[in-house]
Amino acid sequence: MTRNPFINALTGLCYIALLVSTVYYSSNFVKVEESIFFPIAFLSVFVFSAACMSYILLYEPLQLFLEGHKKESVDLFLKTLAVFAVSATTLVLLGLSLQAYL
Repeated sequence: MTRNPFINALTGLCYIALLVSTVYYSSNFVKVEESIFFPIAFLSVFVFSAACMSYILLYEPLQLFLEGHKKESVDLFLKTLAVFAVSATTLVLLGLSLQAYL
């Protein structure tokens, strides 16, 4: 990833939006029936998502930390986390306010 916390956080949000959109819109085309495969698929996607988000949010801070730039590493991680939290909160509040008008 980059050393820009805005790009890292927004990349994470875009990944989440892509994943949720895929699941939401694919439900219109595929009928899901009860089976053992649904929990397996759910856990697989969850683990894959955790790995992707870890890479997006932690790769560059970890690289900086291992290079000996501990203060920069912590700063980048905390800034990325703050931008992600503010962006996600803004999206949730926006969604709730739009839903109130519909």
